Amino acid sequence: MNGAGCDVAILAGGQGTRLRERAGPLPKPMVPILGRPILDHQFDLCRTHGFRRILLLVHHNHETIRAHVGDGSRYGLSVEYAVESTPRGTAGALADALPRLADTFLVLYGDTYLDVDLRRIREVHEERRADATLFVHPNDHPQDSDLVEVDDEGFVAALHAYPHGEGTEYDNLVNAALYVMRREGLEHLIPPEGKADLAKDLFPQMLRAGRRLFAYISPEYIKDVGTPERLDRVEADIHAGLPDRLSAHALRSAVFLDRDGTVNVEVSYVRTPEQLILLPGVPEALQRLNRSGHLAVIVTNQAVVARGDLTFAGLKRIHTRLTHLLGARRAYVDRIYVCPHHPEGGFPGEVAELKFACTCRKPATGMVDAACSDLQIDRRSSWMVGDTTADMEMGRRAGLRTILVRTGHAGQDGRFPFRPDYVVPDLPAAVSWILDGHPAMVRRMAPVAAAALQARLVVIGGLARTGKSSAAQVLREILADLGRTAHVFPLDSWLKPAAERTEGTGVASRYDLDAMLTTVTPLLQLRTRATVGLPIYDRGRRASYGRLVEMSIDPNDLIVVEGVPALLIDGLTKAAGVRVHLEMPEAERVERLRADYLWRGETAAAVDALIASRAKDESAPVQDARARADFIVDAWTEE
Repeated sequence: MNGAGCDVAILAGGQGTRLRERAGPLPKPMVPILGRPILDHQFDLCRTHGFRRILLLVHHNHETIRAHVGDGSRYGLSVEYAVESTPRGTAGALADALPRLADTFLVLYGDTYLDVDLRRIREVHEERRADATLFVHPNDHPQDSDLVEVDDEGFVAALHAYPHGEGTEYDNLVNAALYVMRREGLEHLIPPEGKADLAKDLFPQMLRAGRRLFAYISPEYIKDVGTPERLDRVEADIHAGLPDRLSAHALRSAVFLDRDGTVNVEVSYVRTPEQLILLPGVPEALQRLNRSGHLAVIVTNQAVVARGDLTFAGLKRIHTRLTHLLGARRAYVDRIYVCPHHPEGGFPGEVAELKFACTCRKPATGMVDAACSDLQIDRRSSWMVGDTTADMEMGRRAGLRTILVRTGHAGQDGRFPFRPDYVVPDLPAAVSWILDGHPAMVRRMAPVAAAALQARLVVIGGLARTGKSSAAQVLREILADLGRTAHVFPLDSWLKPAAERTEGTGVASRYDLDAMLTTVTPLLQLRTRATVGLPIYDRGRRASYGRLVEMSIDPNDLIVVEGVPALLIDGLTKAAGVRVHLEMPEAERVERLRADYLWRGETAAAVDALIASRAKDESAPVQDARARADFIVDAWTEE
C-alpha cells in the first residue's frame, strides 16, 4: 500500500508455553481458535482491509508456521519470513526486520484475536501525522495492563507500564498491542543488540525523543489468547457474536448513562475525586453491559466547571477516579462526554467563555449526537438511563428508549413534563431490563401486536406491579416497527388525590373514570388529527404534576389503555379490539409492590397494611376480569 516492503509485520515468535496443555508443541500463532490457527484469522482480516504483503517475525518452531502458511498465496496474500536466531524481544525483532517493511506499516501480535478496521486506523495515523499510532481501549483488567495517558488532542502524553505503583490511579485506557508505525528513524531508537520491548522500551523512548504517538481509541474487539482461560473466553465471545457487535461492520448499540445519581451517589456537584462514590451494584451492571456488546457511554452536565468551582484538570481527575474504581471491579465505560457550559451568569469565579446556551447541555442532544458520530451508534437500538427529567427529555429528543431510575433525583426535579418509557429502581435493574426483560417482553407481546394491527383500541389490565406499563410501551415499539403508530394512556393519569378516595369501595373507585372516558372515547371516532393533553401522575408524591404531555393523534392511530382496573371498565372492554391481562408469580409481584411503597417513604408496618388492603380491594375483581382477556401474558423474567 505504500513504497517497497511489507505493509504488516506480525510478531509470531512466541512459544505458547502457557497454552501447552491445549496446543502441545505448536507455536503460539498456530494455536487454533474455533478450529483454525490464530494466524489464519489474522490473514483473513488483513486481506479484508486491503493489506496483502505480510512479514512474519518468527522464532520458535518456525518450520511449523512456514509449512502451514507457505508463501501465503492460498490466502490471497504474499507472506515473507524474518527468522530470529536469538530472541530480541518485540522491539528487537522489529528492528532487525525494518529494511523489509514499508514506509508505514502495521504491527500485529500473533497471539491476539481481533476484529478491527485496519484500513481506518492506518488512515487516522496518516491524518494525524503520527510517528506511531497505538490502538487503545478500556478493558476489564486495567490493574494488570499497560495504560496510556492521553492529552486533549488525542496524543499519548505518558505511558504507565504494568505493574503500577500501589495507590496510583490512572485512566482505564489500555495499550491493546496493535500499532501503525512510520519506519523512518526507528533504527536509531532501538538498541542494536539485546532485548527490547515495544510497549515498555521503544514507545517511552519515542516520547522522550519528541516523537508523536497518537492514541486510537476504539471499542472494536481485540483480545490476546495467551492462556487457556483467555482462549476459552475469546471462543465464547465469538460464539456469542461479541466481536461482530463491537466491530465497524454495522452501527453499534449503546446505553447512554447519566453520571451523578445514576452511576455514582448524588452529592450536589462532585468537586473532588473523593466525593465520587459508586452506587451499589453499578460495577456489576456495567460488567454485564461490557460482556453483552452494548457500549456504555456516560453523558453528563458539569456546570460546576462553568461556575468556576472545578477546573477541567480537576474534572479529569474525577473521571480517572471513576474509571479506576470501575476497573478495579472488572468493569468499564467506553467513553465519557461532558457538557461544561451553563447559560446563566452571576456565579463568583465563573468562567465567562463557558457561560452560554450551548447545544450539548441536557436536554439538548449534542453529547449523544457526538457519541453517535464518534462510535457509530444506532439510536433505534440504544437507550438513555438517568435520574432526572432532563435525562429523559434528552433521550426522547435524541430518539433513544428512556429508562428512569429511582436513585438520585428519581425524576423529582420537575424541570420537564416527561413520560419515561420505563421506570426501574436502579442501574442494575435497568441493565437487567435492557438485556433480559425487554427482549422477553418483545417475544411475549409479539402475538398481541399482530392482533392489534387492525384494532383501534387495546386494553391491558392486571394486578399492581405486574408490568402493564412496560408491556404497553413494548407493544407501542413493536407496532412502530410494523408501521403502526400507537399512543399509551395509563389509567394512573386519572388517579384521584388520596383525600378523595374511599377505601373498600373497589379498585375502580380510585380513578376518575368519567374524565378518562371523556378523553379516550372520542379518540375512537376521530375524523381528523387531534391534540390531547395527558395528565402526568407522580408516583413519588402520589399526585398529578399539574402539567400535561401533549399527544397528536391521527384517526388511524391505535389507542392503548393500561391500568389495574382496565379490564373491569365496560366502556373500554366492549370497545376494545384486543384485551390483555398481565400476570406474574404472586411472591414476586408483592415484593415489587413492597419495594415501591418503601421507595415512597412508607414504614414497613404501613406497607404491610397497604398491601393487605389492596389485596382485599382489588385482587379478586382484577383476577376475575382475567376471563375477559384475549391474551394472558406472563410478565415474569427470572434473572
